[in-house]
Amino acid sequence: MNRRTMMAALAAAPALTSIGLTLRGTTAYAADAYASNTALYSNPSLVEGVDYGRRSRRHLVDDQVSETRAALVRTTVIAPHGGGIEVGTSELCLAIAGYHPADLTPTPAVGPVHDFWMFEGLRSSNNSALHVTSTHCDDMTARTMCGGSLNVVSLHGCTAAQAGLETGAQAVLVGGLNATFRQYLMEEFSAAGIRAVTASGEEEIAGVSPENICNRSLLGMGAQLEMTTDLRAAMFAAGKNTRAERATNTLPLFWSFTTAVRTAIRRLEATQPVL
Repeated sequence: MNRRTMMAALAAAPALTSIGLTLRGTTAYAADAYASNTALYSNPSLVEGVDYGRRSRRHLVDDQVSETRAALVRTTVIAPHGGGIEVGTSELCLAIAGYHPADLTPTPAVGPVHDFWMFEGLRSSNNSALHVTSTHCDDMTARTMCGGSLNVVSLHGCTAAQAGLETGAQAVLVGGLNATFRQYLMEEFSAAGIRAVTASGEEEIAGVSPENICNRSLLGMGAQLEMTTDLRAAMFAAGKNTRAERATNTLPLFWSFTTAVRTAIRRLEATQPVL
């Protein structure tokens, strides 16, 4: 079976029908001012580079030489609400992708590195107004990158109340449609001493809609991580939790979390066929 045939088979995998889900339209998230990224980008009152920014890295896939073959991109790491929207998710996105958030140095130096994409609020305040719920993320770079990957892990922030947990809880809620990925993430968080809870309830937290950007992979499923405010705050030095300072003031918990996710990714990729 050649790569094209295998890719078609993977794209047609019964990830949705096997759990009784079908593609369907969704109404805009009630708290959002914008029904999609396209709507946000089209607003003339918002300036890219001032109000918001987008960052991504797509690694070269070069198959020009018949004697060698470039590896398929297996995993893409995304932060749809980075910067000041859901604090800490940009830095985690970079680190999990294999880059130090301070200077993009490959970390660890031996790799591996993964593709990444993020949307960031750059304002000094009121970044929450830039939130576009994940089922309505239609940024074409994000969709293209996720659609060309076997796996997607999407990073988010929530309050303890939104997660249904006690005040001050430091926890990550693990959601998305990829059950194997969720299992590996839960196991690695447990091994790292990080409280992990299986996400349930509304789509915004559970990430179970096929339209959710985390599930727009080649396999039609991915993983979504919702981290409570207190968990994310504990990853950065006290008094240094600002967009300008976070990247250079990470604490051991930040790297323990990063390692747990990267280990889960490695385990997942090891189960997948060589394409």
